[in-house]
Amino acid sequence: MRLSTRARYGMRVLLELALNYGKGPLSVKEISKNQGLSKGYVEHIIVALQKAGIVKTSRGKDGGCSLAKEPTKINVAEVLNVLEGPISPVECLEYTNLCKRAKICAVRDVWVGLKTTMENFLRSITLNDLVNIHREKIGGEQSFMYYI
Repeated sequence: MRLSTRARYGMRVLLELALNYGKGPLSVKEISKNQGLSKGYVEHIIVALQKAGIVKTSRGKDGGCSLAKEPTKINVAEVLNVLEGPISPVECLEYTNLCKRAKICAVRDVWVGLKTTMENFLRSITLNDLVNIHREKIGGEQSFMYYI
């Protein structure tokens, strides 16, 4: 299973919003610049996340994008469902009428287990967890100061 660019970039957009949670809205331009993404792509992602109630937007001078809920209340599974659709390694789990063997297929049980494991794992990680991981990773980097 491979995630699309939309899902990968969407998670980066949400990480940026989570890192700035409570500090006011961010413009699409700021998000784009900070994450190294095109403005158009970010706008496209924001629309989908706004429709799902994950992101809210405001217009005007101090407008922009922000999370609609606390970072602790948004998990990765929820986001991926919005951006990718159902988390499923094979179609027959979502559409049982595709396969006449679905009721007797032993291999299907493997796919059910894989889907359950992926969903449980992704539900266990919130945007707040990603913020903590991010801060831990950048906190470990050494910054060098050069004097002339």
